[in-house]
Amino acid sequence: MVTSLPNLLTLSRIVVIPLVIAAFYIPGDTARWVACGLFVAAAITDFFDGYLARAWGETSNLGRFLDPIADKLLVAAVLLMLAAFQHIGEWSYLPAAVILMREILVSGLREFLAELRVSMPVSKLAKWKTTIQMIALPVLLVGDAGTRLLNLPIREIGEVCLWVAAVLTLITGWDYLRAGLKHMREHPAPPPNLAIQAKAAEADTRKNAGAGQG
Repeated sequence: MVTSLPNLLTLSRIVVIPLVIAAFYIPGDTARWVACGLFVAAAITDFFDGYLARAWGETSNLGRFLDPIADKLLVAAVLLMLAAFQHIGEWSYLPAAVILMREILVSGLREFLAELRVSMPVSKLAKWKTTIQMIALPVLLVGDAGTRLLNLPIREIGEVCLWVAAVLTLITGWDYLRAGLKHMREHPAPPPNLAIQAKAAEADTRKNAGAGQG
C-alpha cells in the first residue's frame, strides 16, 4: 500500500529533493544547515523504511521499486547542485561524475538481470561506499557555513570523503559489472518476441480459417 509507513518514508525522500534544491537558491548560512538537516533526515529514512517493511511484513513491489530510485534521485540532485553552485572544487567534479555514472550502470545492469530473473545483492563494500557517500554529501551541503561555525575545514573534509566514496564506487561498480557479465554468459537471453510472434501467427491462422468458412 502507498499509505504504509515504510512506503511513506520512501516517498518522503523524493519529496525532500525540491526542498534541498530550493535551499541552494536562498542566501545565508541558515539555508546551508537546513539543506544538511533535510538530507540527514532523508538518509535516516533510508534505513528505517527497509527495516520496518521487513519487521512488519509490509514489503511490497512499490517499495522495492521506489527505494533505490529515491536514493539515486536524492544523491544525483545534490551532486549536480553542488557542482552547479561551485560548492565543490573543480577536481571534485570527477568523483561526482564517477558516482553518477556508476549509479546509471548498476541501475541498467539490475534491470537487465531482472529480465533473466537473476538478483544482484548489495555487497558489504558497497554498503561502506554508501555510508561514506552519505557522510560526504551533508558535509558538503554545509560547506563554508560549517567552517565559519566550527572553525574546521568542512569543505575539504567533505571532498576527501567524496573521493574515498568514488574510489569505492569504481571497485564496487567493477565487481557488479563482472558479476553481471558472468550471469549474462550463463543465462543467454531468449530470442526476442518468439512467443508473441507464434501467438500472433496462430491468431491469424484462426481468423483466416473463420473467414474462409463464412
